[in-house]
Amino acid sequence: MRLAFMGTPEFSVPALSELLAAGHEIAAVYTRPPARSGRGKKKKPSPVHEFAKAHGLEVRTPKTFKSEKTREAFAALDLDAAMIAAYGLILPQAVLDAPRHGCLNLHASLLPRWRGAAPIQRAIMAGDKQTGVQVMRMEAGLDTGPVLLSETVDIRPDETAGTLHDRLSLVAGQLAPRALAALARGALVETPQAEDGVVYAHKITPEEARIDWARPAAEVDCHIRGLSPYPGAWFEAGGARVKALFSRLAEGAGAPGDILNTDGKLIVACGEGAVELVTLQRAGKRPQGAAKFLRGYPLSIGDRL
Repeated sequence: MRLAFMGTPEFSVPALSELLAAGHEIAAVYTRPPARSGRGKKKKPSPVHEFAKAHGLEVRTPKTFKSEKTREAFAALDLDAAMIAAYGLILPQAVLDAPRHGCLNLHASLLPRWRGAAPIQRAIMAGDKQTGVQVMRMEAGLDTGPVLLSETVDIRPDETAGTLHDRLSLVAGQLAPRALAALARGALVETPQAEDGVVYAHKITPEEARIDWARPAAEVDCHIRGLSPYPGAWFEAGGARVKALFSRLAEGAGAPGDILNTDGKLIVACGEGAVELVTLQRAGKRPQGAAKFLRGYPLSIGDRL
């Protein structure tokens, strides 16, 4: 098929790679414009941008699709379909209608649960046992279209947003060419999303990432792992902000936020039970194991985070 691919982060790269390997013609790759990052604030192309350029594909980086010129340029590609994976821009109806077979979206949840921007983080934060990737026909609403193909993935007890992201990214890469092969032979079945069970995966705010030690340990553990490695759940100790990047449930009880153990481990009391903070990161420093962190940042039993 003659396709446009639309994606931006690392999550999207396996899907583009697999579509190329399957022999599809990628007429153009759409991705977010290069963003400034790093200490020098230099503009850096997105992971999809870099992959596309390395494979000789045309790359387009519109800031929006509001201009008629941008919409006409998309329609002029004369596409069979467009595959979207974590693109990050709103597509108007004229763009959704331009390809002969429409626009298909790879979404990292089991819809209608976790529609929106942060489905991977939200699934772990909520303590979900399963998630997945679904191919959805795009509509004007936010992740409201019918589901065409689905793959369920178990969420492991020690899962972080980072590890789940990587696993779901590979699943998305496998589903993309499967969906197009089924589309080509007329075998895709459209299943409308259920009206019940709609949950939105809103963007994570910095304040929301703060750890609330008054919550039960199981919830605190999910909160920490669900925000790791980015943006990172955080707490304050000695007036400084520290990120907790990995945790596990631990034995112990005390007032919420009280440190229960610093003997090579950092165990903190929660509203119910306790968690062990395994990996931490101070501002401007690299992630560290708890033992090394405690050598450079002395905390004592009874201190309160």
